[in-house]
Amino acid sequence: VHPFDDIDVIAGQGTIGKEIIEDLRHIDAVFMAVGGGGMLAGVGAYIKAIKPSIKIIGVEHEESASMTASLEKGKPVVLEHVGVFADGIAVKRVGDETFAIAKQVVDDMITVSTDQLCATINDIYNDTRTIVEPAGAVALAGIKKWIKTNQSKGQNLIGIIGGANMNFDRLRHVTERTAIGAKTECLLGVAIPELPGAFKQLCKYINDRQITEFNYRYSGDTNVFAKIFIGISLCQGTSEITEIINKLEKNGYSVKDFSNNDMAKLHIRYMVGGRNIDKPELLYRFEFPERPGALLNFLNNIGDNNITLFHYRNHGSDYGRVLMGIEKPKKIHELESLLDDIGYYYVNETNNEAYKTFL
Repeated sequence: VHPFDDIDVIAGQGTIGKEIIEDLRHIDAVFMAVGGGGMLAGVGAYIKAIKPSIKIIGVEHEESASMTASLEKGKPVVLEHVGVFADGIAVKRVGDETFAIAKQVVDDMITVSTDQLCATINDIYNDTRTIVEPAGAVALAGIKKWIKTNQSKGQNLIGIIGGANMNFDRLRHVTERTAIGAKTECLLGVAIPELPGAFKQLCKYINDRQITEFNYRYSGDTNVFAKIFIGISLCQGTSEITEIINKLEKNGYSVKDFSNNDMAKLHIRYMVGGRNIDKPELLYRFEFPERPGALLNFLNNIGDNNITLFHYRNHGSDYGRVLMGIEKPKKIHELESLLDDIGYYYVNETNNEAYKTFL
């Protein structure tokens, strides 16, 4: 039985819509997570048949937004790559049946980030003492984004929460990203004078806000500025980040906001501590299959290329996150041809601002 592209499966999921209509008198919109589109099609078809005034809103993780892409193109689209954090809805292509129904019943689609999902998992736990998987938190994350974007007030917005397939190890990743997703923490790169008391002076300009993270290593070169990676606790969200940056820049500091930089959050914050000044290198971010022999397979097929940096991080998912520096070869296309043949998903991060600043 197909997990979503089957009329009987779609009808079965549509009974959720029947329960919603029976239980609640006034509803403005219903939000639900979208993977292959079975629940979206089933619930949407039922609700639109009974109360067409209710909006049907689909919500996807931004790294697997196949229904959003399909509705924009007017036909099912195959994504080249999907993120695995919200693995319960990580689908490269929606179903033909689900897409045909979604075209008729969906009012809007929303995408949410990993950080927004982490913050929402925390919200659900605080309110219900229930731990949901990332895909299970997608609908509520969509509601939060919808309210903020549309400045909605006085509406009854329904979110369907489903899925408790949470790996305990993955909770570490959720807790690390929750503060940024909830806008209660920002991550900044700041250049300060390489002088005694410089950090103390910086803290004065931050107005005694709580410092959640501070990474620094003396460079030892002729540069008179030290690059620090700093986390700051927030109370007012995004507006406070702008306020902090403006104040620091007004006082002569060079500041970069890395709060939305995935590589900075996954790797750089744990690696600040020096530069490779001897060899020109290329930097790549990989997703390694989490299975025995994956690294050995990579090393066996990388040829004579010299690895200059290696950082691995896994959060209980099917893929390990790897950041790797490779000595720059004479022919870059030959190196990347080898990487393509190995078959692990990778991104060239050599021009990433976080890499240039700290590594």
